[in-house]
Amino acid sequence: MIGQAVVALLSRHRPATSCTQAVPLGSNVSTPQPGDLLSRREKIVYVVILGTLTALGPFTIDLYLPAFPALRADLDVTEAAIQLTLTGTVLGFAAGQLLVGPLSDAVGRRLPVVMATSLHVGASIGAATSEDISALMLFRVLQGVGAAGGGVVAMAMVRDLFGGYTLVRMLSYMALVNGMAPIFAPVIGSQLLLLFPWPGVFWFLAGYGALVIAAVSIFIVETLPRERRRQSGLSVGQRYRLVLGDRIFIGILLVGGMNFSGLFSYLSASPFLFQGPYGLDEQQYGLLFAVNSLGIVAGVQISARVLRRVGPQWVIAAATIVQLVMALLIVASDQLGFGFWGTALPLWCYIMATGFVFPCVQVLALINNGAQAGTAASLLGAVTFGTAGLVSPLVGLLGEGIESATPMALVMAACVALGTTFLWTVVRPRSVPALQ
Repeated sequence: MIGQAVVALLSRHRPATSCTQAVPLGSNVSTPQPGDLLSRREKIVYVVILGTLTALGPFTIDLYLPAFPALRADLDVTEAAIQLTLTGTVLGFAAGQLLVGPLSDAVGRRLPVVMATSLHVGASIGAATSEDISALMLFRVLQGVGAAGGGVVAMAMVRDLFGGYTLVRMLSYMALVNGMAPIFAPVIGSQLLLLFPWPGVFWFLAGYGALVIAAVSIFIVETLPRERRRQSGLSVGQRYRLVLGDRIFIGILLVGGMNFSGLFSYLSASPFLFQGPYGLDEQQYGLLFAVNSLGIVAGVQISARVLRRVGPQWVIAAATIVQLVMALLIVASDQLGFGFWGTALPLWCYIMATGFVFPCVQVLALINNGAQAGTAASLLGAVTFGTAGLVSPLVGLLGEGIESATPMALVMAACVALGTTFLWTVVRPRSVPALQ
């Protein structure tokens, strides 16, 4: 039923602007969108399915975090080597998005997802059967490449169907579903470790990928009809040049990259920090990670409501101030010996502020790039995850073995400071038109 409704709506939809020009962010023109005629129930179905689709990436990244100490012991390698497998996953995820995004603009949304996720399933099986760190690293990179399809295509599909404040609302709803992944992933991972050795985590990911392929094949219809692909006549290079010609988009890429790099510094350091100096076991760490992830969900949902009254650029400006204060507070608390709670409480506030930034970055990146939604989403994801993958090893290098929260918090503070600089010098909040 829902598939037939969307196909009918898309077949009737005619964009009001050319494929090389978008309606300005502050324009008073109200362009009808295909998704506007969907019923509330149909929108909920799409939110759930697309949110589940995007969750493959977070599950791939977060599910094996509780297994870090076990991996280090079993493979007889250093903490830094295990962290590099996480970095490899994120860099693969970034590179995969650069391929999947433009491909989805050229050939449609469904096929790239199925191809990429099939690679993810194969790589998950390879990771589960790895016997040394080199093989694990290779398959983790391929897992990242394969997981890239879901996030990029789901975001592009939402942009195919919606615009304006409806786009903001749908992205926030999808982020709510997607936000459950980092909450449940470490919890599921820690419980899997009670039943199986660490390869069981990767067998679980292979099964999840297979379910994604089945869901896409059965429930997801093509939101980019053939006639709209033919209308553009643009090469991949031309699509990239159009998107990268937008100063605000460039600035948001940099801000988004720094925002996620700060969060990823926590992701890469927290298994060793909380299961090491702070003495949590795998199950306690999984619970802590879930509580922290609730901060992201809360930030995303509150931010979506604030955006009705405040421009996304100003929400980012306020959130980055909170992030910087909280990161510096973690450093001060750690140096004063306040222990677990001195780190955990300001860390939760930092993570919630990060959640405030996420929907703002997505809206500013996509709103003027509807005709190249896949390309814009791929660039945003690639820069965000690629930057995070390059920055996160600094935590281990600064700490020479993670024995305190200070190295993690210093990297977080530096990332926020850079993101704030890019916001005011490249994006220039006062130059961003009001969202209509």
